[in-house]
Amino acid sequence: MALVEFRGVSYEIAGKPILSDVSIQVEAGETLVLLGRSGSGKTTALKMINGMLFPTTGQVLVDGKPTTAWDPIRLRRRMGYVIQEVGLFPHFTVRDNIGLVPKLEGWSGVDIDRRVDLLLERIGMPAAEFRSRYPRQLSGASVSGWAWRGRSRRIRRCCCSTNRSARWTP
Repeated sequence: MALVEFRGVSYEIAGKPILSDVSIQVEAGETLVLLGRSGSGKTTALKMINGMLFPTTGQVLVDGKPTTAWDPIRLRRRMGYVIQEVGLFPHFTVRDNIGLVPKLEGWSGVDIDRRVDLLLERIGMPAAEFRSRYPRQLSGASVSGWAWRGRSRRIRRCCCSTNRSARWTP
């Protein structure tokens, strides 16, 4: 079963098509890169995966279950995703932004610190250097690359969107 599947997905706003008949499957271990100019639908597609938007037609499935059937909070908390700068809390450190959902889920401070450090290192940002910084202290590229939020100790997927690319990483 695919981790994420788009089945004939279209999305439009006020009659203007943003996505049109998208059908893709992303299996465990695969990486999907969506490249396109600003406004081409990359972020729209990713918002459909975490239930922030729903298709006008077609279905988006996560772990074989339509996103419309998920409790949206459960869906979002069990996946990790990278948020562009606008989605970050400017008064939170990198550690606090990344550790927000685990904190809401009742993780201990030690477990949050371990997870933050692991995720930062995994994306090539040395934890000792970045965990105590604030978003305003990072370049735009850095900001879009680190704000992993997720519940699971083993985040199974990560969605990322920038004007340059969008990425799916199990």
